[in-house]
Amino acid sequence: MALKLLQMDYPLSGPWGSQMAEEYSDLARRIANVPGLICKVWTENPEAEEAGGIYLFADEASLDAYLEGKIERMKASGIEDIRVRKFDVNERLTRITRGRLSE
Repeated sequence: MALKLLQMDYPLSGPWGSQMAEEYSDLARRIANVPGLICKVWTENPEAEEAGGIYLFADEASLDAYLEGKIERMKASGIEDIRVRKFDVNERLTRITRGRLSE
């Protein structure tokens, strides 16, 4: 199975930094239990008022299962203009550059 990467970002006016970490820690714990998720890197850019994440999944089926309904739930909570991009991972090159491809 080929590893898959998901990139998501969206406009956000905050919170940022430690306040974001505190407010989103329960969400982070739920995401950590998503089947097939290897890791998520949380991203934030207060100057551009953007947030999001980079997710590494064990396979495309796990990525797609995570995305199913995710966008609708985000929109229902007031998040709009969500950008979603999916990529294949070149594992050979990623290992050379010290990418962690497993838990």
